[in-house]
Amino acid sequence: MRILITGGAGFIGSHLCEELIKKGNQVICMDNFITGDKKNINHLFPSPNFQFIEHNVTEHIDIPWGLDYILHFASPASPIDYIKFPIQTLKVGALGTHNTLGLSKTKKAKYLLASTSEVYGDPEVNPQSEEYWGNVNCIGPRGVYDEAKRFAEAMTMAYHRYHKLDTRIARIFNTYGPRMRLNDGRVVPTFINQALKEKPLTVFGNGEQTRSFCYISDLVEGILKLMDSPIHDPINLGNPQEMTILDFTKKILTITKSKSKILFKPLPEDDPKVRRPDISKAKNLLDWQPKVGIDEGLQKTIRHFREKII
Repeated sequence: MRILITGGAGFIGSHLCEELIKKGNQVICMDNFITGDKKNINHLFPSPNFQFIEHNVTEHIDIPWGLDYILHFASPASPIDYIKFPIQTLKVGALGTHNTLGLSKTKKAKYLLASTSEVYGDPEVNPQSEEYWGNVNCIGPRGVYDEAKRFAEAMTMAYHRYHKLDTRIARIFNTYGPRMRLNDGRVVPTFINQALKEKPLTVFGNGEQTRSFCYISDLVEGILKLMDSPIHDPINLGNPQEMTILDFTKKILTITKSKSKILFKPLPEDDPKVRRPDISKAKNLLDWQPKVGIDEGLQKTIRHFREKII
């Protein structure tokens, strides 16, 4: 297949480019480097099946070739990014999704939207299933990302229902692994970076809020299975193993053998108290569930970060 991946120089996008090329596909990677990094895809340029286009997807997209699939992964995805780029985040969720859906319709290509667990906001149910509508503060600081993705889902389903477009929606939960940015702002790179530099690990609130972490190779496998499926409704992709942030902090300190202390700070506005996916649909419909345990995944990720810091 010839596949367009927007946000292809980002953390998840670059891993998808790599894996799809390995499987013999032609990949067109599109990115404007607002949060992506060319270093993530430099190793792919020698491949005859890889092509890069620097472009902002909120502007008109012109692809002269036929396309079989479009994966829309372009978007700031960490709190520090979408708070720094609030308008761009809203535009890529709205205009970017509109442009890529229009391109998909023109090219008669299948379409997969990278959505997020943030559509559930600060959830009042745990775990979160696809049937839960969420608890989102649309005017809070996180609302630009949450509502951008909720709008993107609504538009994707509208194109599916009205234009009969063949669409998929992946609701991606916390994912980690090599190629995350050191200054990403999300909990995994932040804690690893602080631990390796022997700086205090910053825990917000009392650390009792929970998260669940999925290793990148597991997520990529889930996305590939969703691509090949006939499922149009949103599907949760994540690891249901839940732990408190405080326990996660202690695990980072143990694996890195760091002497860093823990520094408690006030909880940010609208920070979710719980985050855990119900992956029953992914198990039953995709025959997918994570395989990489948290210790194994963190050891691989920490090795990558050590190389970047040194």
